Amino acid sequence: MKIYILHIVLFFCITQQLYSQDDGVVAFNIPSRNSLKFNRHFINPTFSFVREQNKYISFNNKREWAQFDNAPQTYLFSYSGRFRENIGAGVTLFQQDYGVLTTFGGVLNFAYNAVLDRESNLTFGLNLGFYKSGINEGNVITNSPEPSLENFPSNSIITINPGINYGTEFLDFGVSINNLVSYNLASSKMIEDDPEQGFQAYIMYTGYLNSRGFFDESRFSSLIRSEFQKDQTVISGMVMLMVPKGFWAQAGYNSLYTLSAGIGLNITTQIAIEYNYGKGVGGFSAFGNAHDITLAYKFENRNRYAYSGDDDEEGLLMSTTKKRKSNVNRRRSSKSTSSKKKKPVVTKNNNVNSDKVAEEKQVKLAEATRVKAEQEEQARIAESARIKAEAEAQAKLEAAARVKVEQEEQARIAESARIKAEAEAQTKLAEAARVKVEQEEQARIAESARIKAEAEAQVKLEVAARVKAEQEEQARIAESARIKAEAEAQTKLEAATRLKAEQEEQARIAEVARIKAEAEAQTKSAEAARVKVEQEEQARIAEVARIKAEAEAQAKLEAAVRVKAEQEEQARIVESANAKAEEEAKINEILLDEVLIKFKKSTESSKNTQQKLLNKLSEKVAAKQQDLNDLIKENDLSEKGIFSAPKAFKSVSAENNAIEALKLEIDNSIELRNTKITEIESLYKERLKKVKSKDDLVNIEYLNVIKALKIEQLQAKNIKKNLVSTLEDIKVATDFERRRRIKRAAYDNENDRYNKDRATLERIKKFTDLSTEPLTKQDFNHGEELSNIQIVKDVNNVEEGYYLVVAVHIDVSKRDEFLKKAVAAGENNINFFFDVNTSKYYIYYEKFDNIGQAKSSLDTNKGSKPYNSKMSMVKIEN
Repeated sequence: MKIYILHIVLFFCITQQLYSQDDGVVAFNIPSRNSLKFNRHFINPTFSFVREQNKYISFNNKREWAQFDNAPQTYLFSYSGRFRENIGAGVTLFQQDYGVLTTFGGVLNFAYNAVLDRESNLTFGLNLGFYKSGINEGNVITNSPEPSLENFPSNSIITINPGINYGTEFLDFGVSINNLVSYNLASSKMIEDDPEQGFQAYIMYTGYLNSRGFFDESRFSSLIRSEFQKDQTVISGMVMLMVPKGFWAQAGYNSLYTLSAGIGLNITTQIAIEYNYGKGVGGFSAFGNAHDITLAYKFENRNRYAYSGDDDEEGLLMSTTKKRKSNVNRRRSSKSTSSKKKKPVVTKNNNVNSDKVAEEKQVKLAEATRVKAEQEEQARIAESARIKAEAEAQAKLEAAARVKVEQEEQARIAESARIKAEAEAQTKLAEAARVKVEQEEQARIAESARIKAEAEAQVKLEVAARVKAEQEEQARIAESARIKAEAEAQTKLEAATRLKAEQEEQARIAEVARIKAEAEAQTKSAEAARVKVEQEEQARIAEVARIKAEAEAQAKLEAAVRVKAEQEEQARIVESANAKAEEEAKINEILLDEVLIKFKKSTESSKNTQQKLLNKLSEKVAAKQQDLNDLIKENDLSEKGIFSAPKAFKSVSAENNAIEALKLEIDNSIELRNTKITEIESLYKERLKKVKSKDDLVNIEYLNVIKALKIEQLQAKNIKKNLVSTLEDIKVATDFERRRRIKRAAYDNENDRYNKDRATLERIKKFTDLSTEPLTKQDFNHGEELSNIQIVKDVNNVEEGYYLVVAVHIDVSKRDEFLKKAVAAGENNINFFFDVNTSKYYIYYEKFDNIGQAKSSLDTNKGSKPYNSKMSMVKIEN
C-alpha cells in the first residue's frame, strides 16, 4: 500500500512543528514576525497596548515556501487595540496548514498598564490560546485505505504566553515566555519537550523625524529581539518608517527563518493594506520565498490616550481635508527630541552589523547540528515503533492461541485442566523457539517466521475442519436417535439413555484422539523448525517441501469442500427420510399433545433459519481464508522475483461490517431458541401437574424434544465459537502477511538483485549502439511522473545526495528499454538505483551534494534532451 504525499513541505514542517513523541502534537507558533504595524501582540502580549492609540480589525494571510505545493499557510482574523486609558485587548482566530496537517483555534489577549511616572510605564500582558490539530483528509492522496492515517490522533491544546513591558519616553524593554503552559486536553496531561517553548527579550526604540517636507513628523521604530529556546537561540530585528501622508516601509531579519521587506499604505484614513516579502536564510534558504499580506480597518478614536504611538495619518489614495488635531504641537517637541536621540541608536546598529558574519556562522552550525540530531531522533523513533509493532503482533499471536485453548475447554474439569497444562507447556516451547530464532542471523528471521505462520495456519485449518466434521457427525447421530425414538415409542427412553452414554463415550474418545493428534502435529512442527534452523544450507530441499505442503493443503481444502457437498447430500436424504417418517407418524400424532405438535413445527422453522445464518458465516470465513491464501501466494511469488497483478480492491470495512451483522443475527437466533427451550420446559412442568407419571408417552416426548433442542443449541454455539475463533486466527495471519509483503524486499536475495542489476546496466552500455536517427520525447517512456522533491530513505549501495531522476519504473523490461534508448541517444552516464520500500527503479545521470546545485541544474537542463523532459529531484537519506 503506497501513499503519495509528494510534498517535501510535510517533512520539514513536521521536523519543525511536531514534538519527538508518538501523539502528533503541533506546537503553538504564529509566524507574525515581519510587521511592526499589525498583530503586534503575537510579538509580546503587551503590544496590544504599548504605543497604541486605536482599535483595528485585520485579516492576514501568510504563505511560506511559495514554490512548493501545499506549502505552510497561516490565516489570521483579529480584533485588537487600545480600549481604555490603561487597558488593551484583542481576540484572534487562526488556521495553519502544514501539508496534510491543519491547526485551527483562537487567542484571547489582555494587557494592563500601570503608570509609574510621567514618562515611565509598566505593562503586563497575557495571550491565552486554544487550538485543535489533526489530519486534513482533503490533502491526503492514497490509492487504498491507510490505517496509519486513519489512526492519526487529533489533539486539543490550551497554551498560556505571558509578557511584561517597561516603557520610557522613547524606549521599551520587555520579556515574554512562549508556551509557558501547554496542556493537551486529549491526553489530559501537560506537554513536555515543546521545541517552541522559550524565553524572549527585546528592546524597542520609537522616535520622530523633525524635518520639512514629505517626511516631516515621520515615525521611526526599531526592535531587536532574542529568543532563547531549548535547542537554539534566534536573533531578529525590525525597523519601520511611517510617513504621516499614509505610507510606511519596514525591513527585518531573523537568523532562523528569513530576511523580509514590506510596504504599507492607507487607502483611506481608516482602511489600510500591507505587504511583506520574505527570503529564506540558513537551513531554509533553498525553500523559496514567503508572502505576507494584511488588510485592516481602523476604528476612529475620539479619545487621546497618553503613552501612545499612533499619529495622525492621511489616506494616500483617498485624501481628506480634515485638519490635524490640536495636540500636534504638543507632540512635536517630543519628536524633535526623539530625532536627536536617534543617532546613537543607528550607530549601535552599525556596530551590531559588524559582528553578524561570525554570529551567522555559529547559528548555521548550530542549526545543522540540530537538524542532524532531529533526523537521528526520528530514525530512532521509527525503529522503536517497528520493534514495538513486531512485539505487539507476537503478543497477539500468543494471546489468540491461549484464548482458543481456553474456549475449547470441555465440561469435564479434569480434562480441561490437562488441556490447559498442555497449552501452557506448548506456549513455553513456542516462546523458547522464538527466542532461539531471534538470536540467529537477521537474514533467517523473516523466513523462520513465515514457515512458523504457515504451519500454525495449517494446523488451525485442520483442527477447524475436524471439529466441524465431529459436530456434523454428532448432529447426524442425534437426528437418527430422534427418528428412532418416534418410531419406537415404547423403548425410546432406554434407547435415548443408551445413545447418550454412547455419544459421551464417542466424544471422549474423539477428544482424546484429537488432543493426541494435535500434540503429534505440534511435535512434528517443532522438529521441522529445528531441522530448518540446523540445515539452512539445504534451502532448495526446504523450498520443495514447502511447495508440496501447499499442494497438500490445497488438496485438503478441496477434500473438505467435497466432504461438505457429500454431507449436504446426506442431509437432503435424511430430510427426505424425515418427511417420510412424518407421514408415517401422522397416525401416532393423535396420541401426542396438540400443544407439543404445534411447538415442534414452530421450532423447526427457527432451526432452519439459524442453520442458514451459520452457513452464511461459514462462507464468509472461507472467503477470508481464500484472501489470506492469495496474499501468501503473492508474497511467495514476489520473493522469487515474480510480480503478480494486484487483486481488485475490496472494502475490508464493509466485509467486516457484514460479518458482525451475521454474528449479531446468529446471537439473536440462539437467544430465540433459548426462549423456546424455556417455553417447552414450562409446558412440561404444567403437564406434570396434570399427568404426574413420567412413563406417560407424551411426557417422554416432552423430555425428548427438550433434550434435542438443547443438543442443537449447544451445537450451534460451538459452531459459532469455532467460526469466530477461525476468523481471529485468519486476521492475525493476514496482518503478518501484510507486514511481510511490505518488508519482502529486505530478504537475503537483495545482494543478488543488486549484482544482477549492475551486470544488466554494464551489458546495455557495452552492446547498445548510437541511434542513426535522432530520438524524440515521444520515444521515451518515463513511467511514474514525480513532482517537486521526493525523499527516498535507506537505499543500499547508493550514496546520499540529490539525484536528478529522468524516469521511474517498476517493470524491469520497461526500465531496460529506457536505458537502451538513453544510451542510444548518447547518454553514457545513465544509471539507476532501486528503492526496496516501493520496488521502484529510479533512473538518473546527474547527482549533486547540495540542493542549490541540483536545483540550478534542474532549472537549466530540464527538457534540453529528449530523455530528460520529465526530470525531477529525488533526495536519498540513508
